[in-house]
Amino acid sequence: MADGRLAVGQRLPSTRVLAAELQVSRGVVTEAYRRLSEDGQVEGRRRGGTVVVAVPLAAPRAPAGPLPTPRPARATGRRPEPARSGPLFAGGPGADAFDALRAAPARIDLVPGQPDLSAFPRAAWLRAERAVLSELSTEHLGYGDPRGAPRLRRAVADWLARNRGIRVEPQEVLIVAGTAQALTLLHPVLRADGLTGVAVEDPGSLGTRQHLQYGGLATPPVPVDEEGLRVDVLRATGAGAVLLTPAHQFPTGVVTSGERRRELVRWAADGGLILEDDYDAEHRYDRPPVPALRALLAERLCYMGSVSKLLAPALRIGWMVPPPRYREGLTDAKRFTDLGNAVLPQLVLARLMESGQLERQLRLLRGRHKRRRDAMIDAVAAHLPGAVVHGAAAGLHLTVTYAPQVPDTALADAALARGVKCHPLSWHRQLPGRPGLVLGYAASPPGAIAEGVAVLGRALRELS
Repeated sequence: MADGRLAVGQRLPSTRVLAAELQVSRGVVTEAYRRLSEDGQVEGRRRGGTVVVAVPLAAPRAPAGPLPTPRPARATGRRPEPARSGPLFAGGPGADAFDALRAAPARIDLVPGQPDLSAFPRAAWLRAERAVLSELSTEHLGYGDPRGAPRLRRAVADWLARNRGIRVEPQEVLIVAGTAQALTLLHPVLRADGLTGVAVEDPGSLGTRQHLQYGGLATPPVPVDEEGLRVDVLRATGAGAVLLTPAHQFPTGVVTSGERRRELVRWAADGGLILEDDYDAEHRYDRPPVPALRALLAERLCYMGSVSKLLAPALRIGWMVPPPRYREGLTDAKRFTDLGNAVLPQLVLARLMESGQLERQLRLLRGRHKRRRDAMIDAVAAHLPGAVVHGAAAGLHLTVTYAPQVPDTALADAALARGVKCHPLSWHRQLPGRPGLVLGYAASPPGAIAEGVAVLGRALRELS
């Protein structure tokens, strides 16, 4: 698998056959297959045998020329500027920052926001798809409701009640192609309501900030402390709307405290609008569930979620629960954007939700992600002494800050040159702050995580 002789999709020999060929105990082979399965590199498929679903990446080749470098996006309401040439992280992130990083060759990928794609429940999805097709009426193959398939909207309403403490009616749910499209649909609706900007957390997601800026909305930064977004600073900005990740703040992992939630409710009652991005709140390990802010506030809050971190971003399925006054405008925006999401994947997802398969998948992922998170925490302690880990109780990433002698962009560039991808924390800042890295652990097996963090430690020592 490591040298390419076994590719993704190929079947491994049975444990009995391989044990005989190697002249070892069958138990040894079974244990090896079990470890490969836990690391997400092989998958047992009953009569289909054990199949390779992920392989270690080969050492990176030297790029033919310099990688494109994005320019920094400014919080002025203008669209992000195009990239320029040079080291990937020099000069700040531009509109194509994530595309450039995805295209960059690397042995180990510690980029945040990526789920374990090898764990995608292919067999369960295929079973659900066959069942849906067998019972699908001809009329369902035509244009659907732009708000989403009624069956999925019911399933999402039930899912939110069970998992996020939100009680909504199916007709309040709008199915979209992920949070990115949700923000795009909001651009004209917010401008029509007289809003010219949306305040954002700092540090906060570069991606969501870029989407708002692309829509011509200003993004004034509001600092985040150990209790969440500073509502006093939010008031001082004069912004009429704010984008929040209250259940697991990106990238710090802070959970918005009860007192801070009450301050936000009072701010919204004075006319403010909250956009709640509930991007990975289901992935928790060492703390009880935190209800969505939408559970406390309905009239002045637009809730957004998706299955990108539960199943795969490629599905492009998410949902919005907008305030009543925006529901019609957002439905029109969705209708004239794409006439609605593809119906067949919506019905398959609805079946997975109804059957309990999605909850089973979440339980499987929690166990796997917890082991990988623990491996990353251990590696940081071993190879980055003095660094501080943030946000370990939930999510798919850790933020690590360190003493400010080395810019985090320089460290990220040095790591990439050694075959390890990650995000510099400064990518997600508009205000000055301590340097750090945002490290995803969900998509990599423990061994690769340990090796990647060791590379980061060596790079930091060489730059210091």
